[in-house]
Amino acid sequence: MTTPLPLSSWAQNISPSPTLAVDAKAKAMTAAGEDVCGFAAGEPDFDTPEHIKAACVAALKEGKTKYAPTPGIMPLREAIVGQYAEDYGYKINPNQVVVSPGGKFSCYLGILAVCSPGDEVIIPAPYWVSYPEMVKLAGATPKYVLCDDTTEFKLTPAQLTAAITPKTRMLVICNPSNPTGVVYTRAEMAALVEVAVQHNLYILSDEMYERLIYDDAKPTCIATLSAEAEARTIVVAGFSKTYAMTGWRIGTTVAPAPIAKAITEMQSQMSSNVTTFAQYGALAALMEKDKTRAAVALMLTAFDRRRKFLHAELNKISGIICLRSQGAFYLFPNISSFGLKAADFCTRLLETEKVAAVPGSAFGAEGYLRLSYATSDDIIARGVERLARFCATL
Repeated sequence: MTTPLPLSSWAQNISPSPTLAVDAKAKAMTAAGEDVCGFAAGEPDFDTPEHIKAACVAALKEGKTKYAPTPGIMPLREAIVGQYAEDYGYKINPNQVVVSPGGKFSCYLGILAVCSPGDEVIIPAPYWVSYPEMVKLAGATPKYVLCDDTTEFKLTPAQLTAAITPKTRMLVICNPSNPTGVVYTRAEMAALVEVAVQHNLYILSDEMYERLIYDDAKPTCIATLSAEAEARTIVVAGFSKTYAMTGWRIGTTVAPAPIAKAITEMQSQMSSNVTTFAQYGALAALMEKDKTRAAVALMLTAFDRRRKFLHAELNKISGIICLRSQGAFYLFPNISSFGLKAADFCTRLLETEKVAAVPGSAFGAEGYLRLSYATSDDIIARGVERLARFCATL
């Protein structure tokens, strides 16, 4: 029998997405007829707004099915320029904008553009599960800094300073945060930027959830904090979460022109361009503003209602402590009092009560769960009731 040839070091060292794995298991159980309450997926349970879908269909009918410019069609890039000017007063040029096949790819290309083997990248934990794997695929080394609920899951300037070494090349920050839903204030972000500037670090700022904000929180585009911040920040955002367009795979990057050029050149070799006709749907999301705002407002109202309900119900459960998020659509309750590893907690919860949650260990934070409230009110109500019943047995 022939001995299989070995896979590459990249393939051998990569870890599959735990959030997608839990969601896939829950969906498989549901397909088999089991009544599963799923809190795993970071995906709005709303459909893409009709005017966005209609624009895509029209583009198909008009023959927009050929290759497009690698960084994105010019009308879309110009619309993104206009959106940043309107939202943040951030004045950029189309040559600073790259449209990529999803926010994940945007993040990965941003890391690839400035990080080399031997570099270190600081990643505050809890972190989105893909950041460490992206850093490893670039040949760099992730360096984690645990930011637990005693600091509201926020990285402090002192923690950042202590983590920096001569090899440190980049800081990755997600605001609003996946998985915790916390939102840094502008002053908090400015303090971190000050440290990054002092130590000459790049910043990858993942702002995918920038429009999913609640209470009195305000989004901050890090690149607008100062000229020094703008010169070193790679801003990633996209259409997936705000506009319920997860399957469309459209991410955006705004960066200094030399970095945007490097990202474009790498993308030209890896994926050519985002699906051409999909870009016209994204364009409609930005240009048909009244329709888009109305659709987003409906989703935000539902998310906010679910957030408040789930947060209140979680804190009624003896043994659980949960901070109230101000962004995205996640809560990150502390379950450490039960004395179980988070992965074991989630496995038993799924097996006994048919509730799917993602262990905090998947995000670099043992003793927590990530619960997504981007699901129906009914599922949330039934799921938290089952969670309470499960916790009462521990």
